[in-house]
Amino acid sequence: AKRRRDITVSVEAIGLTKVFGSKTAVKDLSFTLEPGVVTGFLGPNGSGKSTTMRLMLGLDRGEGETKWDGRRLTDHPHATKVVGAHLDARFFNPNRTARAHLRMLGAEANIPNTRVDEVLDLVGLTSEAKKRPKTFSLGMGQRLGLAGAILANPKVLVLDEPANGLDPQSIQWLRDFLRFYASAGNVVFVSSHLLTEMQHMAEHVVVISQGALIADEPVSAFVNRSTRNDVVVRTPDRARLAAALSAAGLIATEDGNDGLAVQVGDSRQVGDIAFTNGVAVHELTRRTASLEEVFLELTTGSQDYATGGQS
Repeated sequence: AKRRRDITVSVEAIGLTKVFGSKTAVKDLSFTLEPGVVTGFLGPNGSGKSTTMRLMLGLDRGEGETKWDGRRLTDHPHATKVVGAHLDARFFNPNRTARAHLRMLGAEANIPNTRVDEVLDLVGLTSEAKKRPKTFSLGMGQRLGLAGAILANPKVLVLDEPANGLDPQSIQWLRDFLRFYASAGNVVFVSSHLLTEMQHMAEHVVVISQGALIADEPVSAFVNRSTRNDVVVRTPDRARLAAALSAAGLIATEDGNDGLAVQVGDSRQVGDIAFTNGVAVHELTRRTASLEEVFLELTTGSQDYATGGQS
């Protein structure tokens, strides 16, 4: 990807709503995607993630609108130079070669064949360029889909579960690539159920549950929502320290044979109380919930398996 720090674009989703029969899959959903960061899109199965992305791109009909650099996508002369999307690892003609598939995609924006070969090399498919995608593994299909998404050097990437089927090395490559692409001043919006990987990849998250927004904030702020964030202190005099912490208005519960889990964000506060009361401390550690733990804590019970695959 070419770095273009002098050109940036924001994406604004406004009141997106989609109803399937008696079910509202997406409910008045609004958020803004900023350039320069990878934004993760999270939600339980059936929460409306894929439907939201399709609404943004105009692939599904619904209410609301999405503005790309202040305009609707159809108002841009070359949509593929504005946004590159990859929503389905099998979205190609199985009898057309990988190179021919990309040449077909590039026709809308007059993309030269040299760029086609460049992206094939970038995603590691040069040796497969003359093969038909019907023979590709899921991981290879994902790579071809990503190649199509970045073909026109778009200012925005919208990717739905792009890590599905990738091996660990390829997932790490994808993470590094998306962070690099965003660092050039581009918007990167990516959904994934691999929450551990998302914590390494994304700097910001948009989280939905049953089609409604429940978080739109930096990953650090989202993680801080968890009730599992605490400070663990280990001491040979647990009872005395527990009493001192209680006197200071802090809640502490036993943790292991000699530890206390203290509901406080600053480990220094616990250390100061221990020092003031002459209690020896063998360990003092701040525990932070993982992105996966916070996600499960905030969305437990919101899965909807009767949506017929509308994720």
